[in-house]
Amino acid sequence: MTTAQEVAPQPEKQKRNLKGLWILLAFAALITIVLLPNPADLPVVGQRALAILAFAVILWVTEAVPYPVSAAMILGLAAVLLGLAPNMENPEELLGTKNALRMALAGFSSPAVALVAAALFLATAMQTTNLHKRLALFILSKVGVKTGAIIFGSIVVSIVLAFFVPSATARAGAVVPILLGMVAAFGLPTNSRLGALLVITAVQSVSIWNVGIKTGAAQNMVALGFIEKEFGVSVAWSSWFLYAAPWSILMSIALFFIMKLVIKPETQVVEGGKELIEGQLKELGKIKASELRLIVVAVALLFLWATEEKLHPFDTTTVTIVAIAILLTPKIGVFDWKTVQQMIPWGTIVVFAVGISMGTLLLDTTGAQWLSDKVFGAMGLDTMPLLATIALLSLFNILIHLGFASATSLSSALIPIFIALATTISLDVNQVGFVLIQQFVISFGFLLPVSAPQNMLAYGTGAFSVKDFLKTGVPLTIIGYLLILLLSATYWQWIGLL
Repeated sequence: MTTAQEVAPQPEKQKRNLKGLWILLAFAALITIVLLPNPADLPVVGQRALAILAFAVILWVTEAVPYPVSAAMILGLAAVLLGLAPNMENPEELLGTKNALRMALAGFSSPAVALVAAALFLATAMQTTNLHKRLALFILSKVGVKTGAIIFGSIVVSIVLAFFVPSATARAGAVVPILLGMVAAFGLPTNSRLGALLVITAVQSVSIWNVGIKTGAAQNMVALGFIEKEFGVSVAWSSWFLYAAPWSILMSIALFFIMKLVIKPETQVVEGGKELIEGQLKELGKIKASELRLIVVAVALLFLWATEEKLHPFDTTTVTIVAIAILLTPKIGVFDWKTVQQMIPWGTIVVFAVGISMGTLLLDTTGAQWLSDKVFGAMGLDTMPLLATIALLSLFNILIHLGFASATSLSSALIPIFIALATTISLDVNQVGFVLIQQFVISFGFLLPVSAPQNMLAYGTGAFSVKDFLKTGVPLTIIGYLLILLLSATYWQWIGLL
């Protein structure tokens, strides 16, 4: 959940002198769109919502200001610009700043925001008890010391942690230091071939399983929040797993072979690696009572997630909030409020809520529908077959992601537009499934270190270069894209997703 600018100071230096320019450019884009002649088929509030979107995208892509600061700016602009625009229902009157602010704050009441907040608490519980580290060390201690086995173990650790740690950055943060410790135990520098191999494997696997698990990444909650609001459909944890896990399993297999082929380590056996891991396990000591309590809660939570809408009527958000309440309860919990205050990135929750609000504004003011018609209508998507439409949209999605360091922001910007497209496209298609597939593609963070916060966390260690990351990211992206098309033509149609 950490932003890229917090993790990688080196690229930040190159951007610092341009921050003022990017802010000016964002305001210039905002003012220009506001002053453009209003199209007959677009309400004034819709035009101004699009102007705020342009402003937000420039700030998000350039990271000219921290994400929480951009969130505050977006809220203020929405309240003022939409408040001074004609009311859609009664153009003779202004919408009013109070009504506009109510619209701008809608994201804060979304269940998706509550789930993200609860996920941050759960990740903090794992970090406080070091349970995620113990789990990672235990798995790596069982796979052996050959590099192929350690690659396999790194992927398995990422998969297992994805079920219990709903934060990509926290998962990467648990595994990367352990792997670098193994590299050091062999007497190699951090930026050795072995270091690059193991660290890149870990973070690419984290990105892969952001797709496979509903609770694995915040951007999934963004998409589901919009889907539930617009279509009135909730996607159960088990349904998401049924849809996305096969893609992630196939991608994990591809990752194993790509890493073995692309980056050749200095050694095929990490001598001393097993002793290092066993030593770190000994340092953790015997499993503590707090860890046992967290294991019980985490397993129960996973069971309730997996059986949502099948064995009980409780949704994912509700059971997660109840679990957090238990973990905070004195005597039976694992941490206290003072610990939470220090470790939770509260700005992430604000950014997430404002991202939901931004997308909701676009949909409610018909700005998203208008933009979808103009952009995708010009591409001729309304005359294309379904598979060709998915192919073109997915490619567009991958290319747009090159400019975004936050998949959450990308979801906030694009999912409302994809929802609008799904409701207007002339194809016989499951609208929810159509949007979900594009959400899977939004989680592609394979190409560059700046494509995802977990990548930047790993890049900040100095273990690999951008060139190393690209060598693995290009084949992963191509295979991931082709698998999206293959599953769209087969499996996802067979199970009714499309």
